[in-house]
Amino acid sequence: MLYVVLCLVVLGIAYVFANYARIKKMEEGTADMAKMAGIIRDGASTFMKTEFKSIAIVCVVLALIFTLFIEATSGLSFLLGALMSSLVCILGMRSATYANVRTANKARESLSIGETVKVALCGGSISGVSVQAFGMLGFVLVLIVGSIVDPSTAFGVNANAEGHGLLLSMTCNPFIMRITTYSLGCSVVAMFNRVAGGNYTKAADISADILGKIRHDLPEDDSRVPNTVADFIGDNVNDIAGNCSDLLESFVATMSASILIAVTLFQDVQLDAAFLDTFNAMTIYPVLLAAGGLLGCLLGLIIVSIRKMGDNPSRELNLATWISSGLTIVIGLIVSYLTFNGVELYDSFVIGWASPWVAAVLGIVSGVAIGSITEYYTSADYKPTKKLAEMAVEGEAFVVTKGDAVGSRSCLYPILVIALALFVSGKICGTYGIAIAALGMLAFVATTVSIDAFGPIADNAGGLAESCHLDPSVRVITDKLDSVGNTTAAIGKGFAIGSAAFATVSLITAYVGTYTTWGEEPVLNFASFVVVAGGIVGGALVEFFSAMLTDNTIDAARVMAIQGDKQLSVPGVMEGTVDPDYNALVETAAKEALRKMLVPSMLAIAIPVVGGFIFGAQFVGGLLVGATICAIPRAIFMGNSGGAFDNAKKYIESGAIEGHGKGSAAHKAAVTGDTVGDTRKDVVGVAIDIFIKMMSSVANTLVGLFRV
Repeated sequence: MLYVVLCLVVLGIAYVFANYARIKKMEEGTADMAKMAGIIRDGASTFMKTEFKSIAIVCVVLALIFTLFIEATSGLSFLLGALMSSLVCILGMRSATYANVRTANKARESLSIGETVKVALCGGSISGVSVQAFGMLGFVLVLIVGSIVDPSTAFGVNANAEGHGLLLSMTCNPFIMRITTYSLGCSVVAMFNRVAGGNYTKAADISADILGKIRHDLPEDDSRVPNTVADFIGDNVNDIAGNCSDLLESFVATMSASILIAVTLFQDVQLDAAFLDTFNAMTIYPVLLAAGGLLGCLLGLIIVSIRKMGDNPSRELNLATWISSGLTIVIGLIVSYLTFNGVELYDSFVIGWASPWVAAVLGIVSGVAIGSITEYYTSADYKPTKKLAEMAVEGEAFVVTKGDAVGSRSCLYPILVIALALFVSGKICGTYGIAIAALGMLAFVATTVSIDAFGPIADNAGGLAESCHLDPSVRVITDKLDSVGNTTAAIGKGFAIGSAAFATVSLITAYVGTYTTWGEEPVLNFASFVVVAGGIVGGALVEFFSAMLTDNTIDAARVMAIQGDKQLSVPGVMEGTVDPDYNALVETAAKEALRKMLVPSMLAIAIPVVGGFIFGAQFVGGLLVGATICAIPRAIFMGNSGGAFDNAKKYIESGAIEGHGKGSAAHKAAVTGDTVGDTRKDVVGVAIDIFIKMMSSVANTLVGLFRV
């Protein structure tokens, strides 16, 4: 079955490269468009190359530690995870920098929203499908190679196997160590990308808004402001590359957690042959479900791309989601029947062979529901954002206060959805069901990321239309796509946060089960002062991490604003007769981002390690729970308030509030709100979820070393 899945993964990768070749063959447009697109592409590539030099050093050091002191093959699986995540980042970023200018050109040539949407979605699908295909490729390779190298521990049957490092040895299950280190490799790259990419893009965005809209009353995306180009580049290195590595990490973590829980439940399965088939079914089902989701996504994206599109981009993008999720549900049902029907089932499978499928459906429905809730609170089509825009007439303080209220109010319903899905899936299918629910939410991640990547591509297309002085009718089309893209990006962030919650809960469940004595119920005792102490520290760390990222971004934005102001004072720049020094701003943004990424990123690795060695496994369990409880509402608040701020500004710019259009006092107040929201939604909110997932992955990897 693994080889069948591998063939499907290869099909997905072929789809990625076919779309990549298709995008590259399209025309770029005018000479100015080609020139600006080249600057964006080269700047993004330079940043990624510089960033990956730092990431490579960290990954090699960590891989050596695993190989020398933990388990000999785990260093290689760690590097494989880092490699898969890096490939997805590079592919997503490169495809987006080709797709943005071609989207703008298609709008210029066709003046058709439907045709333009197709180009942007084609570019986005490269990112989306590569996330699921490459994430599965590495995971399946770990399983296949592991079964060849060491058949006795291929699927975790031998729970007491000795993991042998080249210098030291520890008692561990080599199978578990390989899949946890593969997941951890994905996590490390995701954390670096989100922290560095978020700092880069939001420092550029904030400084561009301050210079262009507030200090000099220039149009949005005016090419005279050098920070604008740095912002274009940032959209690709954070909203595309960072998001790809983020969702890939969640996807891999849920597959890992599903199998970890299966191994924990049946670690002595060799003593009870009656459950051996059940164990095999539970370890292969997550891989088959993910493969079925990939097939559903491919079919959904192909169907949407070949049909004639109308002038409602939201409807077309929603159709892709419904088709992909619907097919995933149907395929998941078939796979569940074929996998679990006829085998001896564990007591927690309340409704027999359908129990895992119902848990997966709960995850899928939860993902769609969270996306819909996020859309309601962030889209300018609905009351919360419209009310926020109306508050801008009263000034900045009203905007910020109302935006905070929107963000806080938006937390309850997504969390209720998550809690209900966790409760029901656990009741129907035990702890295994919780992990499968998490995987269900991410089983159609290829389509989710494809639609999410549509946003930055459309945003860049609009920026290119403005900076290259295309006909205003082109900007009307790209603005329509950009507005939809803002909502899809907000939905994507909500989806990422929801999936992080599911993934982290399943990882915590696996963590507690790993150190629990066989035959005993896995319990994390919150009446214990050790666990409570860990929980309090975990919650405080989320706030500290958020403050660190915010400070870093604002400091970088200030430096860039000062440098951008100096360039605008150069004779000829404001008149448009002299080009500003774009490279200087790009280098400044990259330097500031890379200089500030190491400490926050390494914090997530160091905290569970130090806590585990000093205070023990129970303390780390409390740490993970406390951090998760605080991080989920915090991330939702950050993402949704930021998205509402952004779309409220665009609502005013569209002329929806009579007498308060671009350049008005209300518009400037909304820009202030958007500036506040930028760091929230694109730096802090998206990094918090990786922070909790990465701590959980580290804890699962090293739990064998902690004092119980």
